[in-house]
Amino acid sequence: MDDPIRCGWCLSSDLYKEYHDQEWGTPVYDDATLFEFLILETFQAGLSWITILNKRENFRKAFDNFDYKKIARYSEEKIQELLQDTGIIRNKLKVRSAVSNATAFMKVQEEFGSFSKYIWAFTDGKPIINNPKTLQDVPATTPLSDAISKDLKKRGFKFVGSTVIYANMQATGMVNDHVTDCWTRKH
Repeated sequence: MDDPIRCGWCLSSDLYKEYHDQEWGTPVYDDATLFEFLILETFQAGLSWITILNKRENFRKAFDNFDYKKIARYSEEKIQELLQDTGIIRNKLKVRSAVSNATAFMKVQEEFGSFSKYIWAFTDGKPIINNPKTLQDVPATTPLSDAISKDLKKRGFKFVGSTVIYANMQATGMVNDHVTDCWTRKH
């Protein structure tokens, strides 16, 4: 049986295809999962997403399964341990930003009741459904990702530029950018 038609960006590996088919563009309303994607996207800045996917399990182990309450309390000793972990991206600024972003994440939860309520309010709680015919029709940023990025930065988040935020919006299903002939649009 032939492979179904998929978005062209995911065709280079089975891991990419699995991620595309099962996660990318599927709405996420759970704070724990939203935090995981946010942190993974911040580490992806300047790198390819497949690099992050290949290290995702290592990230989960290194960062206590993305338990933001634990991460917010990481000691300098734990940060130094992470900077020696070859299974993750060992960028000092990104590792430190994971800790400060965990703190900022919890402040948003306190203010809005959940991070999900906060982030999904930007789209009135519903995914934005785009209809790109080709990958070239998919933007890297939008005015909405610009606004979310600006608001997150104001709240103390780091590595949350508009491109990172738009990729995060796609990953968590706030935006559906599957190309129009992709099989996932039909289920």
